[in-house]
Amino acid sequence: MAAVDYRGQTTLVTGASAGIGIELADVLAERGSDLVLVARRRERLEEIERQITARHGTAVHVVPLDLAEPAPGARIVEAIGGDKITSVVNNAGFGTFGPFHEEDPERLREEIAVDVSAVVDISRTFIGQLRKSGQGVLVNVASMVAYQPAPNMAVYGAAKTFVLNFTEALWHESQGTGLKVMAVSPGATQTEFFDVVGNPAASGGARLRSPREVAETTLSALDRRTPPPSIAVGRGNRLAAALAPRLLSSRQRGRLIRRLTTRAA
Repeated sequence: MAAVDYRGQTTLVTGASAGIGIELADVLAERGSDLVLVARRRERLEEIERQITARHGTAVHVVPLDLAEPAPGARIVEAIGGDKITSVVNNAGFGTFGPFHEEDPERLREEIAVDVSAVVDISRTFIGQLRKSGQGVLVNVASMVAYQPAPNMAVYGAAKTFVLNFTEALWHESQGTGLKVMAVSPGATQTEFFDVVGNPAASGGARLRSPREVAETTLSALDRRTPPPSIAVGRGNRLAAALAPRLLSSRQRGRLIRRLTTRAA
């Protein structure tokens, strides 16, 4: 097994103020990586900085930033200076719930900016130095809704489909460079996501796994000699990602997701 050596690395983690982002930051620091943590909430980031530093003794730099703003990659570079970033985890994202024709246009713009544009911009900003680091990783967090139509979450589902395909393309482009690239689809997880969405039915009634499980599964997959372009977390999700497109038509999958996400609405 070719485990990634995070000692001496500095990993950028977006969406680091809650849920999966916190746990990814913690397991990375546990393995010896210094961190640059990005999220909107300064006080929350500073509290996480104190906790991780006390537990693991690694250096933590916080960058309070709204990723819906233009050019987040350049803003992060301006905040931290230099070329210290050796690995990136694009974890930040949020979803909206409801019929598309009733959605707030400005909220949709922000959703696309955070879920799509920021992922592309940050990946492009840092991918050159990630390739040079020798042990670099680029992880983009997708979703199980990336594998089928997502009625009532149309923009979020489309955004995560973009993230999945974008990351898998970068996996192919990065072969032979030393950079490990991977998309991660966590499935339903115990985070603030459903509070932001505003409808618990968006989970489809699935068992909510822990953010720690997602973080540890992600790093374990990266430790493989040749990590796959993408993973789904959990046996059921892996089966669904592999088999659902073969067994069900797009129409059938869309109907299923619509029933699951609206039954408790």
